[in-house]
Amino acid sequence: MTPSTHTTSAPTAVTALRPVAENGSMTQEPRPEAPKRRMITPAQKLQYLTGYEQAIQSNEGGAFLRSNGLYSSQIAEWRKLRDAGVLEGKQAGQKIGKLSREQAEIARLKRELADREQKLETTQTALDIMGKAHALLEQISRSAESDGSKRNER
Repeated sequence: MTPSTHTTSAPTAVTALRPVAENGSMTQEPRPEAPKRRMITPAQKLQYLTGYEQAIQSNEGGAFLRSNGLYSSQIAEWRKLRDAGVLEGKQAGQKIGKLSREQAEIARLKRELADREQKLETTQTALDIMGKAHALLEQISRSAESDGSKRNER
């Protein structure tokens, strides 16, 4: 067919897609009902957060998310809500809107405090290690000095 002789038919409206039968023809079955949106209560969010935080301790965070049909972005948002105290005290089904300025500030300060506490713990551990290394070097130095004086006496 050449482009000039090609005729176009009027577009047909597709009302609903239907499954294809094994023989390749369209089935006459009605379209299955659309999936319902999952509603997760604040208590469930707290349970998922607890489960996820336990899973990441054993490097199984991704598997936990996949097995529960969750996304990391949901976990991040729920952490913010939890840290701001929004998830506690709400009844199941109550709307949880965006964080207020005060709640966002509280969440930010809690995260900052947790980061600083982690850094402090790391610093304390490093100082402990440095102290033990210093003591070990002192002991090796004393041992070397006493061995040197014994060799000089010979």
